[in-house]
Amino acid sequence: MARRKSHPPRPRSVFIWDLPTRLFHWILVCLVALAYVAGDLGGNWMVTHLRAGEAILALLLFRLVWGFLGSTPSRFVSFVRGPRAVLRYVRTLFVRSTTPHPGHNPLGGWSVLAMLALLFVQAVTGLFANDDIFVTGPLYAWVSKAASDRLTKIHLFNRWLLAATGGVHIAAVFFYLFYKRENLILPMITGKKRWRGAAPPPIRRASRLLALLVALASFGAVWLLVR
Repeated sequence: MARRKSHPPRPRSVFIWDLPTRLFHWILVCLVALAYVAGDLGGNWMVTHLRAGEAILALLLFRLVWGFLGSTPSRFVSFVRGPRAVLRYVRTLFVRSTTPHPGHNPLGGWSVLAMLALLFVQAVTGLFANDDIFVTGPLYAWVSKAASDRLTKIHLFNRWLLAATGGVHIAAVFFYLFYKRENLILPMITGKKRWRGAAPPPIRRASRLLALLVALASFGAVWLLVR
């Protein structure tokens, strides 16, 4: 008898990113762009720059908590891997067909942490920064002028690190889209991913009400801090 040809599993749509994570991602993108533009324009736009920075800090606090309470792919424990796992993945980076990952791959997971860390540095240093003219961060009075000047230098230098990291992130998205034929943009819009492998690991969905409470607490904490 002739053997039947084995066919690869047909792609199917699986849930990956919950709504809170997707909203965090796109609101953060908009706020970072607004902060950069407003900071470059200066003048009265610095008020917008400050408010955008405060909102970014609140979003980061939300993401930090959501990294422990969110749906499975949004949790840090699901995508932060050790050096060996990252190295194994790097060796297959230019292989078009690799084992799929329900969320961030091992290399992408560390890039997410790097981006979040740089954003935290930028938001926190901005609270104490000054421009030696008339704009000061909301917590400028908490430190000496010398300390504020040092934090301002970090704030100004770190923006270039953020821009470079953001550029690498965008380049990686298009690399996966055109070279590895994996669309990373659409899942961050719809929450679902085209899955071609075996059955994906079970994904626990977190409560949207919990996300709302965490978001309110995060924004409330920043509001109390800066007011």
